[in-house]
Amino acid sequence: MDRPPLTAPSATDPARLEGCPAPAKLNLFLHVTGRRADGYHLLQTAFRLLDWGDTLDFTLRADGLVRRTTTLPGVPAEQDLVVRAARLLQAHTGCSRGAEIAVHKVLPLGGGIGGGSSDAATTLIALNRLWRTGLSRPQLQALGLQLGADVPVFVFGRDAFAEGIGEALQPLNLRPAWYVVLAPGVSVPTAEIFSAQDLTRDTPPIRMADFAASTTRNDLQPVACSRYPEVQDAIEWLTQYAPATMTGSGACVFAEVPSEAEADRIAKSCPPRWKAWKVRSLTRHPLYEWLE
Repeated sequence: MDRPPLTAPSATDPARLEGCPAPAKLNLFLHVTGRRADGYHLLQTAFRLLDWGDTLDFTLRADGLVRRTTTLPGVPAEQDLVVRAARLLQAHTGCSRGAEIAVHKVLPLGGGIGGGSSDAATTLIALNRLWRTGLSRPQLQALGLQLGADVPVFVFGRDAFAEGIGEALQPLNLRPAWYVVLAPGVSVPTAEIFSAQDLTRDTPPIRMADFAASTTRNDLQPVACSRYPEVQDAIEWLTQYAPATMTGSGACVFAEVPSEAEADRIAKSCPPRWKAWKVRSLTRHPLYEWLE
């Protein structure tokens, strides 16, 4: 189904920001290059932002209360990264204001496309503006890292080559592209994949300059496929049309295709037990200018 592009809201009401976008991401590749003493894995990956995502509404409260006003099945408000992001920004800046937050979910949960992390990043960016806390992009990226390794790239707001645990970001200039993204109907827990005994953890690092010419892959994919056969089935089906791979720790898989028409044709032919979307790349996060 055709969707309007993600855009920043007009932000004319000083007490409300409505329709703030939280775009999805793809990992064009994901290598696990090592493991730190604290258990965190060292990664290299290429993040690509997509013109497809959730939207959030924020309404100012004067009493300091942070409240999620929408229900997300399986995600209690107190555990939601959106609520945690708001409270983290409050604590870091000493802000006495609060907010009511409505989350309008489009992205599938547990899909490896960054839905929860992107929602958290949009919360940090939007409330930094609504509350006038004045933090810079690097400051918000550092706060986001406390919530999860994927949050900083959405604050960074551009396609990026990432290293470390995913927080060391360099901008990537990638040509525009169309993709088919397919959700195979399972939710893959990230912690389960990273803790697997059979996960490859010693892929040799590559240079960003060599990325396009390198033979890359997703090191998490074999682990996810062995535990969730639906992921493997989805990859095999999509590979009929274009080389397909898994994003993040799964479960979503994707393929780049040459045109919107081809993306539309493939998505419409998706078996009914799965769900597929045609999506295009995003040059910059729609809220990028809010931190300039």
